[in-house]
Amino acid sequence: MSRIGKMPIPLSNQAKIEISESSVRVSGPKGALEQQLTDQVIVTQDGGIVTVQRIDESKKAKAQHGLYRQLISNMIDGVTKGFTRKLEISGVGYRAELKNDLLALTLGYSHMIYFKAPDEIKIEVPDQTTILISGIDKALVGQIAAKIRSFRKPEPYRGKGIKYEGEVIRRKEGKAAGK
Repeated sequence: MSRIGKMPIPLSNQAKIEISESSVRVSGPKGALEQQLTDQVIVTQDGGIVTVQRIDESKKAKAQHGLYRQLISNMIDGVTKGFTRKLEISGVGYRAELKNDLLALTLGYSHMIYFKAPDEIKIEVPDQTTILISGIDKALVGQIAAKIRSFRKPEPYRGKGIKYEGEVIRRKEGKAAGK
């Protein structure tokens, strides 16, 4: 049995869950999320505990068991606490600023890069080298962070670019170091 799938999901007293045969809807103080279900799993609620069970022992049902358990758990965490990703910018002249609802990035190109985030995502720039991305949908927050990082990935020689907080960049020696 799936180690992740068999774990019960504790339901916060702030979150409210509505389960139908084809979808799960979770609402809380930060908003509401809905997830369509596959026909391979069954979601049940017993008091403050939500459980996910598979319908049979087929390979497809086993694969989806832990996935849907974690998706529902992330939905509950998102509507109660929310998710945040922090990006750090390093490099001479590299900076970020917020102009109205657009993120303006200066990353060493001949032009500025403007990025408009979806309405569900909130972007903050506390200083010129830090970007905070927050929202209730974990997958969307990660996708937006990856998109912003892709504008200038960190390079291995000087470490310039946009990286996640705590990301370790493996540095390489330049060709002059070998002499």
